[in-house]
Parts: sequence; structure tokens; C-alpha cells
Amino acid sequence: MFGRPKSHSLERLVYCSRACVDTTSLQALSELLGVSQRNNARDGLTGALAINDGWFLQVIEGPATALDGLLRRLDADPRHAELTVLSRRTVNGRLFRDWSMIAARVTPDVGPQLKGLIDDCRVSPEAAVDALLRIVIERKAGIEARAR
Repeated sequence: MFGRPKSHSLERLVYCSRACVDTTSLQALSELLGVSQRNNARDGLTGALAINDGWFLQVIEGPATALDGLLRRLDADPRHAELTVLSRRTVNGRLFRDWSMIAARVTPDVGPQLKGLIDDCRVSPEAAVDALLRIVIERKAGIEARAR
């Protein structure tokens, strides 16, 4: 259905979907992230999720069978519509190894940039990987700085 490499090795998936929940509701997003974190930790998946202007953009890494299960759940999840796999490939290592799921909260100043990124991802999904990795690294540095 979504196609995947035949390998059982580590893979990285980039997808976008239209949100069928209020993406401005902190409660709805908190519930979504809580479920995602539990499921991803259980299934050995790591990644980052960006939410902006009614769209989800996610980079997720893990075993092929776990990614297949995730895609089946997302396809049946009423909180997602228009699920589009932008990229799926075998990788040598994880970029998001410390995060079962981190959400990139989008501020108004980067909203247009993320919207452009979501639009451009159909052409260059690796741009999403790079952008979300930068966001995660910046967030991790902020968390570590506050802990000191």
C-alpha cells in the first residue's frame, strides 16, 4: 500500500498529513504526543513531529516492520487525512535517537518557513529531515541549558 524497501534494517520515513484535530489545542496535541511517545517507545521508533497550519510533518526512524505498523495506524487514525509518504529509505543510523517523539512547536515567525518546507517536501524530503533535526538540536540545547 505505501511501499517499502524489502530490507529489515533501519529505515527513515518522512510523511505529511492533514490534521483532523484542532492543532491550536494544547490538550489535543498533548494527548496525541502522549500516545505517540508510548507507541514509539514500545516499537523502537524515534523521530520528530512538526505541526503547523493544520498539517503534520514527521520524520520517524526504526525497523521496517514497526514503520509498516505505524503507517497502518496512521491510515486508520481519524486525526489524520491525506497521508502522503514523502520519503522512505534505509539508513545507517538514527538522527533522532534520543527522542521517541519530540514535537516542534511552531512560532509565528517560523510558520511560513515550515509551510514552505511542507510544500517543498514533495520535491526534497531530506530538507524536512534537516530542518527538524536542527529544531530538535536547538530544543535539546535549551532543555540542557535550563537544567544547569
